[in-house]
Amino acid sequence: MKKFKYTITDPVGIHARPAGNFVKAVKNYEGSKVTISGNGKEADAKKLMAVMTLGIKQGQEVELTVEGGDEDKAFEDIKEFMKHNL
Repeated sequence: MKKFKYTITDPVGIHARPAGNFVKAVKNYEGSKVTISGNGKEADAKKLMAVMTLGIKQGQEVELTVEGGDEDKAFEDIKEFMKHNL
């Protein structure tokens, strides 16, 4: 299991479009379970509505947990996705 924390820099936070892109990127790793948590809540990062209900805004910190068969690749790729897109 690997974890990392990230502070959201997108001016409007994790709203519909970035959440959709995030979920799409995470779904590439079928061998791993990816969880995102923030605002005192936790969600399956492969479920769009679950991610959006976290209500993450700019400046808030999220924690991502990656666990499974392809966790090393998923961890690095998702971390890079967050840096460039959120």
